[in-house]
Amino acid sequence: MIKIGAGNLNEVFEELEREKGISKEVIVSSLCDAMVAAYKKHLRVKELVNVEAILDEQGGEIGIFKGKTVVESVEDPDNEISITEAKEIDEDVELGDEVKLEVTPEQFGRIAAQAANQVLTQRIREAERNLVLNEFLDKKGTLITGIIQKVDDRRNVIVNIGKIDAIMPKREQIPGEFYKPGNRIRVFVLNVKETTRLPQVIVSHAHPEIVRELFELEVPEIEDGIVEIKSISREAGYRTKIAVWSNDPEVDSVGACIGPRGSRIQTIVSELKNEKIDIVRYSLDPVEYIVNSLSPSRVVSVDIMADDEFAHEALVVVPDDQLSLAIGREGQNVRLAHKLTNWKIDIKSVSQMERAEAESQNYVEEPEQEPDYETEDVMNSEELQQEIEEEMNQSAIDEEDFAQEEAQEVEETEE
Repeated sequence: MIKIGAGNLNEVFEELEREKGISKEVIVSSLCDAMVAAYKKHLRVKELVNVEAILDEQGGEIGIFKGKTVVESVEDPDNEISITEAKEIDEDVELGDEVKLEVTPEQFGRIAAQAANQVLTQRIREAERNLVLNEFLDKKGTLITGIIQKVDDRRNVIVNIGKIDAIMPKREQIPGEFYKPGNRIRVFVLNVKETTRLPQVIVSHAHPEIVRELFELEVPEIEDGIVEIKSISREAGYRTKIAVWSNDPEVDSVGACIGPRGSRIQTIVSELKNEKIDIVRYSLDPVEYIVNSLSPSRVVSVDIMADDEFAHEALVVVPDDQLSLAIGREGQNVRLAHKLTNWKIDIKSVSQMERAEAESQNYVEEPEQEPDYETEDVMNSEELQQEIEEEMNQSAIDEEDFAQEEAQEVEETEE
C-alpha cells in the first residue's frame, strides 16, 4: 500500500466536492483508475486482467491488487494460484474462489507518476464538464441572471452565469444597447454545446422568450395558468407584441398583465430598457384577432381573402389618418402583427379603397370581336366548269386579236 494522505481522506474529498461539485464516488473512482494506469506504465504493458486499485480512506493508503483464481494445479501463474498458497492468505478460500494479491510496486517511476496525475486530472475534468453540461442542459430555454465580464474583439459579450462564462453573440444583442462589464443582466439560455473542455453556453438578450419569462415572473396569473400567453412577436430594442388569453371569464387577461396602475408592465418595460410592449387580447375569431393585433390603430373593416392550411390573407381598411399608425415606422407595426397572428395583412386606407372601387366601376371590359364570316353561294361543279371554259375561250380570242393587230402594225411600218 502507498501512503497518499495524512489520516482520513474524507475531509479532502468533501472539500473537493464543495469546490468542484464532484461527488466523492467519482473522485475515488478517478483516483483508483489513475493508479491502475500508472501500474500499466510501470510494467510497460497496455492491457491488464483482474487488476484494480483499492483505497483505504481511513488510513490514507492505496494499493494495487491482482485477482487470481484458486485451482488445484497451477497452469497459468499470472491468473491462477494453488489452493495451498491461497490457504496461507485466507484459510476459508475454496477451489474456484478469487484471491486478491497486492502487487503494488515499492516505488513508482517518474513516468508512472505522471501517468497517474494525467489520468486523475482528466477524469476530474470530465466529471466537472459533465456536471456543468447536465446543469445547463436543464437550464436551456430558461432565463438566468449573470454578470457581464467583457466584450471581446468580435463584439461578443462574455457573461458569467456561475460555473462558466457564456457567450452572447452580436446577433443576440439588443441593437444600440451598451453592455458594461460588471453590470448584472438577465439572459435567455439559447443553446448548450458540448466541447472537449467545458461546455459552451450561448445566451441571448433579444430572444422573444425573454418577454415570456419576464411576464411569468411578474404576473402570478400566468404562472398559475389562469392567463395564457398565446403568441409573442418581438423586434428587440424597439417593440414587442404579446397575445394573451384568460381561461377564467372573470379575469381580464390584459388587465392582469398590466397590473395595478401599470406596476407589472412597468417593471417588465424597465427590464427591457424601455422597449415598447403592446398587450393584445387573443381571439379565436381571426377578424377580431387581427383588429386587436394592429393596436393602437383603429380599423374600419377586415376582409378575409384566403383562409386555409396554406394561406392566411386578410385585407384591412383603416381611416386615412390611421394608415401610418397601422403600418408603423418602416412597416414595424404590421410586420409584428403578421408574426403575432400568422396572417398576411394588406392594409389600405378608406380613400385608397374608394379610388380602387371607382376605377373598377369606370372600367368597361370590351367583348372580344369575332371575325365576320360572309356566306357565299357556292355554284355546283357544272356551272363552275362552264365558267372556267368561257374564261379560257375569251382569253384565247383576246390573244388572237392582239397578234393580228401587232402584225398589221409591223406591215404599216415597213411600207
